[in-house]
Amino acid sequence: MKNIEMTQLYETLLCSPGMKESVKVDLRISRKSILLLSQIIQKGLTDSGAQSSEFATIAGTESSHELQEMLKNCLEKANLFELDERLAKLMKN
Repeated sequence: MKNIEMTQLYETLLCSPGMKESVKVDLRISRKSILLLSQIIQKGLTDSGAQSSEFATIAGTESSHELQEMLKNCLEKANLFELDERLAKLMKN
């Protein structure tokens, strides 16, 4: 699919009935997976690449903030928040 078609598809899915309802999810995943997932999501929300910026645009600021909060919560529960911050500093340099 072309990028325009993908954008329209995701916009349609994200505005479907019930998509804004909260859902409780109980996950049991490794710290490694949490750290990798946080890096992938952060990269998707902040990268300036064409596809990444399209995702951030489609998701909107509300969803982006919600994802950031969820990541922060997961990192804190896994005792990885400081490590993630330090990795982010290293990646910027």
